Amino acid sequence: MAKKILVVDDEKLIVKGIRFSLEQDGMEVDCAYDGQEALDLASANQYDVILLDVMLPVLTGFEVCQQIREFSDVPIIMLTAKGEDMDKILGLEYGADDYITKPFNILEVKARIKAIMRRSTSKPAEENKQILTYDILRVDLDSRRGYLGDREVSLTAKEFDLLELLMTHPNKVYSREELLNTVWGYDYPGDVRTVDVHIRRLREKIETTPSTPQFIHTKWGVGYFFQQ
Repeated sequence: MAKKILVVDDEKLIVKGIRFSLEQDGMEVDCAYDGQEALDLASANQYDVILLDVMLPVLTGFEVCQQIREFSDVPIIMLTAKGEDMDKILGLEYGADDYITKPFNILEVKARIKAIMRRSTSKPAEENKQILTYDILRVDLDSRRGYLGDREVSLTAKEFDLLELLMTHPNKVYSREELLNTVWGYDYPGDVRTVDVHIRRLREKIETTPSTPQFIHTKWGVGYFFQQ
């Protein structure tokens, strides 16, 4: 089945170029040119990846990302202006999984889409049958869902990957560089602040008191670990 991508940007020439290139690779592409149109499409359809520009009419990319996260964990790649680090950080804060800086090469866009889809969908068969449990926290590797007691916790693709890695290696301290390389890949152009943002978001979702975490702890000056 063809992968389905939503491309959101108010610059129609950019959208046209991305759409043509992705369709050449056999993907199905929907397009939106403002934030509200993007939100409507995302709520009505199932997408494998959403490419979402930050600067949009009606609703900003940040607002769209935040609202999509209320009902979906679809991987979201933000398109940000060159050199605007705050946009990248805010995108991650609002639930984005990755970002690409404009101007970009279409080959990079396709590579990042394919990479995030691989990491979101391909898991070894033996791992797919596992359920990780500690105290009230439960992670189903098959369905890629997390639960606190009977309540499901909505996790993005990267949040799930981080939690899975830490839970499958309890008490092992990972540096931020190790987490970045393992979860995002060695070719990921971002920096370790990406890890900090995702850990903070993850704690807000699974910890009763994020400031005094029960599960994900900080080893000051080193990195993070799942305490068991």
